[in-house]
Amino acid sequence: MHYNTVIVGGGAGGLELASKLGRALGRREGPEKILLIDRSTFHIWKPTLHEVATGTLNPQQEGLSYSILGRANSFSFMVGELIQFQPEAKRLTLKEVHQSDGVQIIPEREITFERCVLAIGSGSNFFGTPGSEYAYVLENAQDAQAFHSHLLNLFAKAAYSPDKQLNVAIVGAGATGVELSAEMMEAYHEIHSTSGSAQHFQIHITLIEAAPRILAGLPEKVSVQATRALREKHIRVMTDTKVLSIHPDKVETDQGEIAADVIVWAAGIKAAERNREYGLPVNRINQFEVNNRLETPAKGVYALGDCAACPWEEGRFVPARAQAAHQQADYLCKAFLAESKGRPFDQTFHYKDSGSLVSLGNNHGVGNLMGSLSGGNFFIEGLIAKYMYMSLHLMHHKAIIGYRKTALLALARMAQNRVSGRLKLH
Repeated sequence: MHYNTVIVGGGAGGLELASKLGRALGRREGPEKILLIDRSTFHIWKPTLHEVATGTLNPQQEGLSYSILGRANSFSFMVGELIQFQPEAKRLTLKEVHQSDGVQIIPEREITFERCVLAIGSGSNFFGTPGSEYAYVLENAQDAQAFHSHLLNLFAKAAYSPDKQLNVAIVGAGATGVELSAEMMEAYHEIHSTSGSAQHFQIHITLIEAAPRILAGLPEKVSVQATRALREKHIRVMTDTKVLSIHPDKVETDQGEIAADVIVWAAGIKAAERNREYGLPVNRINQFEVNNRLETPAKGVYALGDCAACPWEEGRFVPARAQAAHQQADYLCKAFLAESKGRPFDQTFHYKDSGSLVSLGNNHGVGNLMGSLSGGNFFIEGLIAKYMYMSLHLMHHKAIIGYRKTALLALARMAQNRVSGRLKLH
């Protein structure tokens, strides 16, 4: 099989690029020239995985089928996992697909291309911490759903245990760790409001961070306000605390042991070790090294999103954020369309930091916006910040399904919450 453009990875950047290219080429050319590959059959916006994990977002309702998106946006989709990549030969191989009982459904496949965009994301960085196998991670929708199922079991177990206690430890107080702790507390309160007093229990959530403050990559004011909000929710915040090892029932730190019935690792990112096998230069965390055109040294091979180490400013690299992947998808779409029409495209990629927003549960958020109308940066919090955070999700949906369907999806979510409640209990 041969395609003009193959995009490996259907995350925020990969899916937006495939959708924009497909729509630009139209129904006659798009499906023949554009192929999107992903290990999953449906798409969940990664920044919402903490909501899937706690049950405050239903993946069956929010998940978007890649095949249906491909039909709507004029690109082809193929389910599969990249196992071999030959950049000089412009060839890649996808792993065979099996049923849960081991029976093969789809055989190993080989695909050739004119150009390929690697958008395969990243995973968790355990920094060599012993016992990492005892911690849950939230790297994809399957991880989040598995954690949600386990969390519901833990809620039920705690409600009928003699001491009626549930201890949760979250390692890493970046955006994922902070949002997960706040959302988990929201889920706990939802559970209490819908169950009888005999099923009530106490939850103790501990957020562990090695840096001097949480949300270390954001302005200090954002960190201070977020810390205050978490403590008001009775979430224990431990900073300047290094995790030494993880055990099935506790986290060992340089400040002592923390009891834990469940542990989530949300500290640091690292791309897949397999990236080192593809004949492309990678950095110490296995990201593909690209130039300011998102090009790898191999002709016709590009990388974007969390798996790409793209130069930014003052020796820094573009951060692994959804807004970066969105901007990179826009840039490559313009570059590829200009190339297909034989027009010169001399622009280089310049990342514009629009600021960051962090969700702290229902009707509460905090963040900073960069380059405001007044020309400076400003801090926002509360309901306004929460609504702006929610709008980012809707903007991503708008890029791949359009205004009308995004509006219908938002209305459907509101109606579902009215009928069955905000929390998914199954």
